[in-house]
Amino acid sequence: MRRRKKKHDDDHMDESWLIPYADLLTLLLALFIVLYASSSVDAQKFKELSQVFSEIFTGGTGMMEYPSPVAPQQSSDQEEKQASSSANEEEKQISKEEIDKQAFLKDQEELKEIQKKINEYIKTNHLEVQFITKLTDEGLLLTIRDNVLFDSGSATVQGSDLSVAGELSELLVMNPPRNIIISGHTDNVPIRNAEFDSNWELSVMRAVNFMKIILDNPELDPKWFSAKGFGEFEPIADNGTAEGRGQNRRVEVLILPRVTE
Repeated sequence: MRRRKKKHDDDHMDESWLIPYADLLTLLLALFIVLYASSSVDAQKFKELSQVFSEIFTGGTGMMEYPSPVAPQQSSDQEEKQASSSANEEEKQISKEEIDKQAFLKDQEELKEIQKKINEYIKTNHLEVQFITKLTDEGLLLTIRDNVLFDSGSATVQGSDLSVAGELSELLVMNPPRNIIISGHTDNVPIRNAEFDSNWELSVMRAVNFMKIILDNPELDPKWFSAKGFGEFEPIADNGTAEGRGQNRRVEVLILPRVTE
C-alpha cells in the first residue's frame, strides 16, 4: 500500500527574510546619521554620533568611542586667556630687559664718578704723565707707569711712592665694594738677576707687592682683590722704541663693574 505523504502546513509564511531586512534598515539609519553629522562636525555632534553607534552595534563601548579626529574649536574665552598670558610673558621679558639695562647704566655712572675722583687726585698731584684712567668694556682701568713705583728690575715699591699708593687706596674704598684686579706688565727686554729669572716673575711680584701696600688700608677687604702678572705678553706700545718700552712697563688697577651688559 502506498504511504500517503504528510501534507506540509503552508498556513504560515516563511519570515526568515525579516532578519537581513532589519540589518539593512539599521545600516541605512547609521548612514543617515553619518551624513547628517558630517555636514557640520563638532565635538558635541561627534559625541552624540559615538553614543548612537555604540548603542546600535554593541549596546555599550564601541569603536567610535575615540577622541574626536577634529580638534574642538577653542572658545573665545580660552583664546583671550592664551592671548593675555602671551602678552604678560612678553611684558615680563621687556620689563626684565629694561631693568637690566637701567642697572647697567647706573653701574656705569658709578664708575664714571670713581674715575672723576681719581682724575681729580691725578690733577691735584700733577701726575698726568704717570697716571692714566680709561673706562673700558672690562671696567675702569687705572694705568701707572712702573717708574712711578719701582726701580728698574725691582719689584719693591720705592719709599717715596708709598704715600701715593696709600692715597690711591683711599680712592678704592667703595660701598658696596667692587672686585679689583691688579696686574703687572713689562717690556720685552730679557731680565735675569739674582731675584728674578724672567719678566713674567718680575711682573707678578710687582702686582703682588703693590696690592699688599694698597691693602694696608683697613677699610679695604682683601677678598675683593686679586693680582696677576703678564710679563711682556700684553704690550700697549711698540717695544722697538724706548718710549714704547716705557709705556709697556706698567701696573694696572682694573675696577670691575658689578653689572655687565
